[in-house]
Amino acid sequence: MSSSSTPSWQTLAQQKRESILAAIPKEWRIENIPSVEDQVDVTEYVKQYLTQEEVQITQCGADEIAKKVGGGVWSAEELHCLHEIFFDAAIQNAKNLDTYYATHKKTLGPLHGVPVSLKDQFHVADVETTMGYVGWIGTFEGRKGTGKEKVVESEMVKMLRKAGAVLYCKTSVPHTLMSGETVNNIIGYTLNPKNRRLTAGGSSAPVGFGTDIGGSIRIPAAFNGLYGLRPSVGRLPYHGMANSMDGQNSILSVVGPLGPDIASLRLVTKTLLDQSPWLVDPLVHEIPWRPEQEAEIMTGGDKLTFGLLASDGVVNPTPPVRRALDIVVKALQAAGHEVIPWTPPSHKDLQDTGFKTWIYDGGADARAAFGLSGEPMSAQIKFFNEIDKEFSASDIAANNVELRRLKKEYLDYWNSTVSKTDTGKPVDAVISPLAPWPAARPGRYSYYGYSTWVNILDYTSVVVPVTNVDKDVDEKEVAYTAIDEQDKKVQDDYDPEIYDGAHVSLQIVGRRLQEEKMLAVAEYVGKLIGK
Repeated sequence: MSSSSTPSWQTLAQQKRESILAAIPKEWRIENIPSVEDQVDVTEYVKQYLTQEEVQITQCGADEIAKKVGGGVWSAEELHCLHEIFFDAAIQNAKNLDTYYATHKKTLGPLHGVPVSLKDQFHVADVETTMGYVGWIGTFEGRKGTGKEKVVESEMVKMLRKAGAVLYCKTSVPHTLMSGETVNNIIGYTLNPKNRRLTAGGSSAPVGFGTDIGGSIRIPAAFNGLYGLRPSVGRLPYHGMANSMDGQNSILSVVGPLGPDIASLRLVTKTLLDQSPWLVDPLVHEIPWRPEQEAEIMTGGDKLTFGLLASDGVVNPTPPVRRALDIVVKALQAAGHEVIPWTPPSHKDLQDTGFKTWIYDGGADARAAFGLSGEPMSAQIKFFNEIDKEFSASDIAANNVELRRLKKEYLDYWNSTVSKTDTGKPVDAVISPLAPWPAARPGRYSYYGYSTWVNILDYTSVVVPVTNVDKDVDEKEVAYTAIDEQDKKVQDDYDPEIYDGAHVSLQIVGRRLQEEKMLAVAEYVGKLIGK
């Protein structure tokens, strides 16, 4: 609790918001922003404030920007797609890159001049990391007087700089990181720019980096019509980042990219792997970029087999997601590929066991972070206040044994599909919803099973944008029979009028550590459906 000499959490949050706003030049600020009712979709609205060249730049992915800058068509400094915190440093960095190019007639690295956003877990020199906690303002992860906040950078930040990336902002997060809706007491609630009646799940740039312990790369990618890669644990460096419940190792958070196309994701992933991240992060596998995995897909000569997870048996997808599944299945079958039903071991068992890992400490880490300032928890994560006991070492060990059993059971099922395919090989990838709806309505993200099964099994997954909600096509099923009350709640939340125009995305799921193959498969599927 605050005393008379200590600012209240409301004051601290307001001061932080004002400092963020102050970093945006007045001439860049938009006055009289239309209400949600007056302007549901703002993805085109902002173009009126941009020049034709600026519009062109903002519509490019990282791969295309890197080519334009590398070819001398654009300078690094003119890429002014800056949003939040460290504008001056980004512009100075861009000028330095232009000077380097002018002097050496070559780029500093593969990401020379590419603007890259970072989720607010990455530590960047001279930039604060709050991770959505008011109590972290002016501290290093809640600890005062360490001085580290001015010098410590996450290992991936160092690697991005070495590759020539222009780091310019950090995107907001839900406090605790354990929600599919971005809400905290510093910036409030983040809405979806395509349909402001819905949640964004997060935000991105020509390419951005997020983390994913239950869907936090794939959710914002899917809800915003982007591609997003959730790699397996140990493929990309995580060392030196802030986190919640640090030390819980049963289901680890991973870092990965999201952006407008697969070329952008491939560029940044390969760039990081080319720097041998296993030399700076002891948990990274020594697996360089494997071009043969993607070449196997990109040649297009072999028939592929996909499993279709039409429902996980716990909650069914809503009409727009079911239509997206149908679009992808028909496109694959028309191209000569095989799609078979995916009927795996119980996803409910996976969820029940996996969820326990996130409450091992009885909510102590979350409550301690909120206790620093006395700020309240958002309704989305109130379960941290409802946990009444910590797990013992024996409890954790028993849960880990059960997780291992479930992973083996699922592996055996995947291998068994060899008997069901025409190719004589097990399924190459699984087509799955990422969420039961295209995006959640604010305060109504009530089911995470379609994203978390991937984390629990540590599979590789890539989100693919498929279509948009059409209220005249994606009508509500009047005679729908719900599985149970949870499913009924999800189905009742779907309203074609509210969802009209929203992005609808799916995920392509592969086995562990199949990043190159899944990126290639996702790119192939995207091209088949015109994305």
